[in-house]
Amino acid sequence: MNREDLAARIDHTVLGPETTPADVERVVEEATEYGMNVCIPPCYVRDIRSHAPEDLTIATVVGFPHGQHEPHAKASEARVAYADGADELDVVTNVGRLKAGELDAVEADLAAVVDATPLPVKVIIETPLLTDEEKHDACQAAVDAGADMVKTATGFSDGGATVPDVELMSDYLPVKASGGVGDYEDAQAMFDAGAERIGASSGVNIVETFEE
Repeated sequence: MNREDLAARIDHTVLGPETTPADVERVVEEATEYGMNVCIPPCYVRDIRSHAPEDLTIATVVGFPHGQHEPHAKASEARVAYADGADELDVVTNVGRLKAGELDAVEADLAAVVDATPLPVKVIIETPLLTDEEKHDACQAAVDAGADMVKTATGFSDGGATVPDVELMSDYLPVKASGGVGDYEDAQAMFDAGAERIGASSGVNIVETFEE
């Protein structure tokens, strides 16, 4: 892997509740400079797409951060994001229904988003809140719903990506490791465990600490 390949596998992220337009512009500028993708709040997608480079991959979130929206609301969010110019969607699993064993409902919830647009969908399973059995169930629901990737966490609960979780998840779908990945050493551990993509607010530091 060279620096360019690494950057292309990073979703440089800003999703906090206090995220301003200036914060998003900064992340877009950094991603453009370093060759990364971005993951930004849905309210900013239209504005960014209107002037960002055409080759910048813009991901946004659906049902964020708790995943408890009704399926039709998540599907509507997905359609709006698509119309606004998003390239990828990161949707949060309904963890409460998952823990209740309502796996058909979890799958249907995710499928509503997958079916709403032609965009690639990453399913955030929120690993810090799940048992290993629940992680398996969440990943299988993502597969059955037709999702393209599974993602470890939103960053809004305690904990983030771990090597064991990425190894478990990679048996089902390509993995986006998100949460607590702060530098290249962290990112490399995730890649070695099977991750295909990294989601991080520290994308610049990950690239800058890379050594070929």
